[in-house]
Amino acid sequence: MTLRSIFSTLLFSCTLVLNAQYKYPFQNPSLSNEERARDLICRLTIEEKAALMMHYSPAVERLGIHQFQWWGEALHGVGFAGLATVFPEPIGMAASFNDQLLRKVYDAVSDEVRAKYNLAGKKGYYDTMQSISIWTPNINIFRDPRWGRGQETYGEDPYLTSRMGLAVVSGLQGGGGLHKYYKSFACAKHFAVHSGPEWNRHSISIDDLSPRDFWETYMPAFKTLVTKGNVREVMCAYNSIDGEPCCSDRRLLQDILRDEWGFKGLVVSDCDAISDIWETNHHNLEPDRAHASARGVTGGTDLNCGGNYTSLPEAIEKGLIAEEIIDRSLQRLIEGRIMLGDFDPDSIKEWNNIGMDIVDNNAHRKLALQMARESLVLLENDGILPLSKDLPKIVVIGPNANDSTMLWGNYSGRPRETVTIVEGIRRKIGSDKVHFIDGCGYVSRNIRVDNRYVQLDNGLEATIWNNTEMKGQPTASRLFTSPINFNLNEYGLIARGVSRDNFSMQLNGVYHSDRNETVNFKIAGDDGFRLIIEGDTLVDEWQSHATIWREKQLYMEAGHDYHIQIDYFQGGGNAELYFDAIHEQQLSNEDLLAQVGDAETVIFVGGISSKLEGEEMSVNEPGFRGGDREDIQLPSHQRNLIKAIKQMGKRIVFVNCSGSAIGLLQETETTDAILQAWYGGEEGGTAVADALFGDYNPGGKLPITFYRDTTQLPDFQDYSMSNRTYRYFKGQPQYPFGYGLSYSTFKIGKAKVRNNMLQMKVTNTGKYAGDAVVQLYVRSLDDPDGPIKSLRGFQRQHLAAGESVIVSFPLTKEIFERFDSESNTVHYMPGHYVLYYGQSSEDVKEIKYIIPY
Repeated sequence: MTLRSIFSTLLFSCTLVLNAQYKYPFQNPSLSNEERARDLICRLTIEEKAALMMHYSPAVERLGIHQFQWWGEALHGVGFAGLATVFPEPIGMAASFNDQLLRKVYDAVSDEVRAKYNLAGKKGYYDTMQSISIWTPNINIFRDPRWGRGQETYGEDPYLTSRMGLAVVSGLQGGGGLHKYYKSFACAKHFAVHSGPEWNRHSISIDDLSPRDFWETYMPAFKTLVTKGNVREVMCAYNSIDGEPCCSDRRLLQDILRDEWGFKGLVVSDCDAISDIWETNHHNLEPDRAHASARGVTGGTDLNCGGNYTSLPEAIEKGLIAEEIIDRSLQRLIEGRIMLGDFDPDSIKEWNNIGMDIVDNNAHRKLALQMARESLVLLENDGILPLSKDLPKIVVIGPNANDSTMLWGNYSGRPRETVTIVEGIRRKIGSDKVHFIDGCGYVSRNIRVDNRYVQLDNGLEATIWNNTEMKGQPTASRLFTSPINFNLNEYGLIARGVSRDNFSMQLNGVYHSDRNETVNFKIAGDDGFRLIIEGDTLVDEWQSHATIWREKQLYMEAGHDYHIQIDYFQGGGNAELYFDAIHEQQLSNEDLLAQVGDAETVIFVGGISSKLEGEEMSVNEPGFRGGDREDIQLPSHQRNLIKAIKQMGKRIVFVNCSGSAIGLLQETETTDAILQAWYGGEEGGTAVADALFGDYNPGGKLPITFYRDTTQLPDFQDYSMSNRTYRYFKGQPQYPFGYGLSYSTFKIGKAKVRNNMLQMKVTNTGKYAGDAVVQLYVRSLDDPDGPIKSLRGFQRQHLAAGESVIVSFPLTKEIFERFDSESNTVHYMPGHYVLYYGQSSEDVKEIKYIIPY
């Protein structure tokens, strides 16, 4: 029997008995998901099938199927869809070492996901980001601090990433099958072996990776989320492995994911990853999109983020793929929509009554604050912290002190209110005691000065088309009531009937200047944009590209009105458009230090920002490339300014905001305390102020190694784990994985093994209540080529001053899984082990442990 006849006979024949209550069997909730999907598939044309296999799945009106969006983002709160609670960036949440709290965070996030989806359903239209298919978590290993997207991950350790990933999946999916319908789908990404560089991610092939690194570092988190977490989606990555693009790699997507791990969900491509298979200067392995689409579906990619799968009918006609193979993928997609309740009436859907009143409500803001607090890592403290609230004057300075968007990180929504760090301090001790100085930018001495003289009279009038050429009858128009500093992301929905991709628009407004001044116009977009002022085209970037920034200066005369026109189009991907008109000024050290004045204490809030590190960016700043970093040191002008302030005899508390490790060797000498604050979300400023002034005792731990500088790192494009991360790094780091101080001290007693349980007494020996994060590491003495040690357990315990608790770690077989070089697999291996337990990967005690063969 042929493959075609097998599928036709067993899977996709329309033989179901019709229930009189429903027009079609696929609408009948009493039938199995498989039966309903099978019935629908056999009623679809090949063109309809292809359309349903893309992230923007149009309506099939003749069958009563509404339009559906597969693309939703909720990296740390609902992203790109307007109002949402913004939690700390994932790398910060990983620093909490608290997966139970993380589970609560994503339960709240999935409530907001459903609320927006329910509202969209009532309006009858689902925008790109109004989805219950959520493309998170990012469980790639943060192997190198130069990677700009490492901020989206849960760190460098496979076990920590697995634990945190499970919490995300459980929170998003609503109990993992305990209900009739899933609240939303989670998606494990990017499968596999993916972590930069950003600039060549569409063409890089990771070749000759050792089986040990593949199975012991890059794969465990994915396996855990599939086999234990029941994650419903897996996203294949842009890169190739040994010459085969991940989104057409049958070994990855079929042999490992489905046959070995038993994955029953759907595989989605990263956006335009199918294009990479055929496009020049990318992988370029096929002649056109039809061949690439056939290769992708055959390899195991069910859903195409992008538009390539429109060519599947052509691929069938050319004999590149059998329709039955397409039906196999479509079966999984339709069953997924059924699991989400998408084909069923509202009256029987769970989660249907979640309304918009839950979005960024007080409970969710409190949860964001709790997570922001627990993410804080105290790196240094000579006794200056906590600060007294009775200090007569405090100077707050630095590029991140008054920046709300920095706290949002990347892939974020828009909160009702963001508490910046300087505002958090003002609320804590009183505005009259706090003197704020901009001081400097991120990578230059320039600062933004008051630009109220540049005003947008009546907002930006937008004309919008549902094509990328601004042709034909416009689809919609609207007024963006924005002053300067326009950010399209802040508006969520572009306009009714307009998706956030494959559209174009023209913005028109009038700026009035009340003084003579040279103004710096900044504009950025993904994809094409033009800036036209008074009829003159100052910037023309009218082509598809990732987000790039351009600047032009214009002399503006007092009393003159300037007509501003911005043309913009977005193809595949997600809309990004920024526009600002600013005046910058550079202050000398003398000017800055004069403003510091007689204050004894300076809080310098520095670091970097998601404006500099992120996904495939175009950043015109030295030391950054494609969103990645070339140097991990704090930018030199920030170092020099801190040094100058220290030479004045001031006490300095340095608050570092970043999504990755920063080299802070000089800052350990020029500051009195260092607090790692990451990108802390909407309540990040409150959390930092709570910690600085003693209303919260920081207890977070580093989920990544903080290296001294790039000389300690291998080549960025080398994916071998040799001398990478705490598991293999043989040098002396600035701060080790798992490290973090407290205002209190904790004593860990000698551990004992009883009944396959490692137990130890933990006592808070300090004066403050605080959190102890006890960590368990394992090393095999029978595996000389294996990791120096590997995390196998952690517990965060809150202890009052003087309180003790017994911490227990069950010594299960999973703890003693390791790579077997004879079989090239990871499995339970009896033998000789060392158990390390303590408060960081270096601050540990050890106990020998033998598992008899």
